[in-house]
Amino acid sequence: MKKIVKKRQRCKENAVSGRIKKATSAVIATILLLNVASFAPDAATAKTVRLGGQPFGVRFYNSGVMVVEFEPFLCEGRYQCPARDAGLEINDVICKADDTPISTNEELQRAACQSGGEALKLSVRRGDKELVKTVLPRRADDGVYRTGAWVRDSSAGIGTVTYYDEQNGCFAALGHGVCDRDTGALLPLGSAEVVSAEIGSVTKSSTGKAGSLNGVFCDTEIGDLTKNTVCGVFGTTNDNFPQNGAELEIADNEEIELGKALIYTTVDGAEPCCYEAEITRLCDLDSQTNENFVIKVTDDRLIRDCGGIVQGMSGSPVVQNNKLVGAVTHVFLNSPHEGYGVTAQNMVSNYQK
Repeated sequence: MKKIVKKRQRCKENAVSGRIKKATSAVIATILLLNVASFAPDAATAKTVRLGGQPFGVRFYNSGVMVVEFEPFLCEGRYQCPARDAGLEINDVICKADDTPISTNEELQRAACQSGGEALKLSVRRGDKELVKTVLPRRADDGVYRTGAWVRDSSAGIGTVTYYDEQNGCFAALGHGVCDRDTGALLPLGSAEVVSAEIGSVTKSSTGKAGSLNGVFCDTEIGDLTKNTVCGVFGTTNDNFPQNGAELEIADNEEIELGKALIYTTVDGAEPCCYEAEITRLCDLDSQTNENFVIKVTDDRLIRDCGGIVQGMSGSPVVQNNKLVGAVTHVFLNSPHEGYGVTAQNMVSNYQK
């Protein structure tokens, strides 16, 4: 879940008070997501689903490695950074070194060492573009050949399931994507396993500081992630996936209105509870973002136990007029009783892209 300024000003995920914060627990940047394996066609468009609200853990492995920082090193008495000199940029995804697939930091470092300082051709994905960059690794003063690129290859964290379709064996969660904690870029999904999780304690939110759900991964694998998007993560379930949620219709965007609503989330153990809330503002409901409406917690229990919205609640389903209207995605740092939500219809539409 994201933190947000009360003025609705968009800021970086790791910002200090007065900014937006994702409601996903456990630094999801060093944390989550995976391969694009499609749902059954009718699953993505199902109008009736089962309500989520339960916590889950995810171990996420990138497709390639993402450049998150440049780290110049001493070489022959001066600082050098071959990766930056070769034209690499932050958020670039390195997929291959010469013809060898790269999926871990260790594999990239091994390729640099084996180059012996000769040209190393890197296959790079930058947004929708496929590029080739030629890097000349240099031998640092410590004797190791380096590129100067700091990369991330995996992550893990806890979030909340929004809904699942037991007939087609799929689920949706988080309401936003798994992003790098440093750059905010959507992580490229290579593979990811989803496990059950339990919440053991809560760090309460306060003005200027987002709290968190503090949980542990359990040993039971309940599914796999198949897609990471700006409006949520999607995956397939197995026989261990908890399937006791109420059956609800997905509301069309035009059915969402200002007024009372309910948030289903888990703040202790693994069983969701229902909390009173209110939708206080409708944003651009048709936009493909995860900031479609403002939700305010009005339930004294959730305010007492959590201080409002906390990280880890990302994906907590929002119900209005007995229909699933969306999921919690952000907390406002200046007013932690409030945050953004994404519509359920936009989650479905984003998956279908």
